[in-house]
Amino acid sequence: MSIVISGTKLALSIRERLSKDILVAAKIHGRVPKLAVILVGNDMGSLSYVKGKEKAAKEVGILIDTYHYQEDIKEIDVENKIRELNNDNSVDGILVQLPLPKHINTDYIINLVDPSKDVDGFHPRNVASLYLKQTGISPCTPKGVITLLDSKNITIEGKRAVVVGRSNIVGMPMAKMLLDRNATVTICHSRTKDLASITKEADILIACLGKAKYITADMVKEGAVVIDVGANKDPLTNKLCGDVDFDNVSLKASYITKVPGGVGPMTICCLLENTFIAYLGHFKK
Repeated sequence: MSIVISGTKLALSIRERLSKDILVAAKIHGRVPKLAVILVGNDMGSLSYVKGKEKAAKEVGILIDTYHYQEDIKEIDVENKIRELNNDNSVDGILVQLPLPKHINTDYIINLVDPSKDVDGFHPRNVASLYLKQTGISPCTPKGVITLLDSKNITIEGKRAVVVGRSNIVGMPMAKMLLDRNATVTICHSRTKDLASITKEADILIACLGKAKYITADMVKEGAVVIDVGANKDPLTNKLCGDVDFDNVSLKASYITKVPGGVGPMTICCLLENTFIAYLGHFKK
């Protein structure tokens, strides 16, 4: 039976440390960090995510302003708000909640954010920094996964890691971070032929495909570490579930994360860390 890695517990301990660090820094710099969130529309998932981020930010002492716009807002109005926030020295981090409505060019909007305030790590300059091993802001979810692995002293170096999913937000940066820790990395996706033959070779298996319970026990090597990044609705129960068939895979894995309570809390936690890093960086300019 697997050891379940609790992202909820780990995030709590990190937030406690971060809260203390913010108190100390605020005394030195005269103010606390500030995060601005842009939310467009009323997607239930996005509303829930933003609410969770607001709650977590307030708990650690980060000021957070949410700019909630209607679905039909013009792209130019979102653009103007981002430019305003870029020029506001009291704002340390800017987060554009995705997805945006189809009439808004997501890449264009993300590229407008000041890279030093891009706490999601999505700006091309921060993406380039990751791939060139330069200083920049790391994307929250992959950063959270690495933190989860490190919390259990799970060896990454020399291990065979398989990432199932190739999104620019999770899969691709996840693979790069594992590669930087000297794992031998394979990236798979929905069109990979004979996927199970590859996943069964993984010492560390990261599932970020976005398909409910797609990774089954017969796809997992005995004793593998399985990290589930998915957030889907179970078609049978309508409840939140991951990309991994937890009940059965947990009988084979050595370590595993659950959904909810695994990677999700760590993503928010790393967002808070990135905001604090951006805040400190602004005083070094």
